[in-house]
Amino acid sequence: MRNKLTSRKFWLSIAAFLGSIGASIAGIVTGEKWITVVGTVCAMLSAAIYAAVEAYCDGNCVDQDRVDKFVSVEADGSTCTTYFKDAEVDDGK
Repeated sequence: MRNKLTSRKFWLSIAAFLGSIGASIAGIVTGEKWITVVGTVCAMLSAAIYAAVEAYCDGNCVDQDRVDKFVSVEADGSTCTTYFKDAEVDDGK
């Protein structure tokens, strides 16, 4: 949980969620149904986007105990090579 509290993605998601909730409340107070709907949809999307980004980052995370060298990526993104202690893995791009 401590990693989550220092995560910029987490705090940005919280800010987006709270802003969306604020917009929903403002829509309810002013009687504007569209503002309420947009705020509610944005609140749900902020949570969904955060979950998707975390899943993507977790899926691409490499166990640091197994890595001998860091991932090498060219500026144009053409190659990505990870060196493990025992073997070389190349994605073939």
